Amino acid sequence: MKNKKQKIDQISITSDSSILDALKKMDQTFKRLLLVFTDEKFINVLSIGDIQRAIIRNISLETPILQILRKQTTLSFHKESFEEIKNKMLESRVECMPILNEQNELIDVFFWEDIFKNKEKRNESNLNLPVVIMAGGKGSRLKPLTNVLPKPLIPIGEKTILENIMDRFVKIGCNQFYLSVNYKSEMIRYYFKTLKNTEYDISYFEEVKPLGTAGSLYMLKGKIKKSFFISNCDIVIDENYEEIYKYHKENKNDLTIVAALKHFPIPYGTIETKADGILKSLVEKPELTFKINSGMYLLEPHILNEIPDNLFMHITELIENISKKDYKVGVFPVSEKSWKDIGTWEEYLTSIEK
Repeated sequence: MKNKKQKIDQISITSDSSILDALKKMDQTFKRLLLVFTDEKFINVLSIGDIQRAIIRNISLETPILQILRKQTTLSFHKESFEEIKNKMLESRVECMPILNEQNELIDVFFWEDIFKNKEKRNESNLNLPVVIMAGGKGSRLKPLTNVLPKPLIPIGEKTILENIMDRFVKIGCNQFYLSVNYKSEMIRYYFKTLKNTEYDISYFEEVKPLGTAGSLYMLKGKIKKSFFISNCDIVIDENYEEIYKYHKENKNDLTIVAALKHFPIPYGTIETKADGILKSLVEKPELTFKINSGMYLLEPHILNEIPDNLFMHITELIENISKKDYKVGVFPVSEKSWKDIGTWEEYLTSIEK
């Protein structure tokens, strides 16, 4: 059990650190809130939401975090009672609460797990949105395991991949699931039929032939009448889904893509030149960051009308088509470690080792 000083040091970062540095620290520590200091003086807190809003505004990942800190932040002061601080943490649902003195100096930090001892759930919401999970693929990347089991039923710990995905939605009040099935569909149906005391309300829709990552969605026309999530059956995203929904609605998107930031270090010095081969810049071992399509989306129900009946279509084709028709497509970023593509052997083995 780490002492408080160790826990504070773990989530501390200097204000001249870049947004990318902060993202990596959040991934390393599995925390979504950092304490920001300048010359050992406490400045403010930085949340994953602050970073996501900056990325959405196309602010460079090399920007110092000092430039994206909020002016209004929920903090507590030493004159406040324990109950006042506790209630403030409950209201804001923060991982930790800095305690300041009259000179705005940091004198203590209260951590959620220490105050509530897991008696309270930190992330409580009730979105109550339908969730579509594309569970019909053959899982070719996980052969020979998928020669025996359909990919959605491959175990992670005491549950299947599919249950791990569904449980994350259940936690935010989403219990209505539509499963697109095809390969070994009878095994999937039988497995969930035999489960006891679950919170899953499952409806199945089955492809007679493979229809790609979006083609089978035509069968849901008229059945889904409000915003809904779509998830591949081999990805797990540890993120605040309520923030994704909030972004989707506030921006009036027709479709929102959840994108994971993926970092690629280049182990060489890179050179950029001007006309006639004249050196413009030389950067030693740069790191490139891209937004990767994670396999999770949030859609408005009218988008289903853009899917032809019983024809093969990938969801990337659907997105390209609606973009050409001036539908609004947004992108919500999540950190690299928040996204796991369990459909590969490397990620699957990593998942079962934890």
